[in-house]
Amino acid sequence: MNITFARPEYFYLLLALLPLIGWYIWKQKKSSASMRISTISPFKNAPKTWKHYLRHLLFVMQLGVLSLLIAALAKPQSSSSWRNQTIEGIDIIIALDISGSMLARDFQPNRLEAAKNVASEFISGREFDRMGLVIFSAESFTQCPLTTDRAVLLNLFQNIESGMIEDGTAIGLGLANAVSRLKDSEAKSKVIILLTDGENNRGEIAPITAAEIAKTFGIRVYTIGIGTIGTAPFPVQTPFGIQMRDIEVKIDEKTLQSIANLTDGKYFRATNNLKLAEIYKEIDRLEKSKIDSKELNSKTEEYKRYAVPALLLALFILLLQLTYLRKLP
Repeated sequence: MNITFARPEYFYLLLALLPLIGWYIWKQKKSSASMRISTISPFKNAPKTWKHYLRHLLFVMQLGVLSLLIAALAKPQSSSSWRNQTIEGIDIIIALDISGSMLARDFQPNRLEAAKNVASEFISGREFDRMGLVIFSAESFTQCPLTTDRAVLLNLFQNIESGMIEDGTAIGLGLANAVSRLKDSEAKSKVIILLTDGENNRGEIAPITAAEIAKTFGIRVYTIGIGTIGTAPFPVQTPFGIQMRDIEVKIDEKTLQSIANLTDGKYFRATNNLKLAEIYKEIDRLEKSKIDSKELNSKTEEYKRYAVPALLLALFILLLQLTYLRKLP
């Protein structure tokens, strides 16, 4: 077992023992008695008792008690074993469609809020990953670059609203922007989760072209088409206030499937809140990049190794002073 000391500066207190030793030697010389006799020949062969040899034992043991207490003050800690730990860490960009159609209420409270809530839970559960956020409609921009700061990412995620940028659905541009955020990553696994509810109708980059770029950089893309089958209620402003009107749900599933296949990902269709949550859970299970590492076990305080012997030694000194060494010459 390896013992380390968290407060090694306390060992400087051992220097204070030097004056004590000097004082003890000086005291022994000053306390010796003398008497005049004509000859010491009768005492030359006198046997020496064990008390003669142990007359300095008490002082040595007292120094031992002080030394042990100083060692205990230095906070000894054991760190004897290592354990293998497998952690999961990848780089993930979520590319989220925020076009006007994401306000459709076939999800509760609407598609965009449902997507934000489920993705937030996903983000919170990926403890060892770097994650970022790209949003798109007619244009695309990075809401949050890759980061391990979950609080910042979640805060920026919740601030997303439809209408932040010009309306439209530029799937290719959103995907290309996400690729640009991952292309220089040195992570062994790079992933984009692309969520949209429509068809590509804006932007100068075709979705398949962006997918080919992603494949070039070894980026896997999971695509999610969000929306019910058929029609969905959509809030429309009228002279009489906001009214719900059913609009046709148009998701280019063929293109989303092609993007996923080209990049070794997978396509999912979410038709309600529960299904969307299940999709993120499946992606969470699928995308595990395991990293084996060694981690030192948490350190254990070992002050008792020194404090207990110090206490026992002090009690032993007291016992000797009250018994066998009570009348030292």
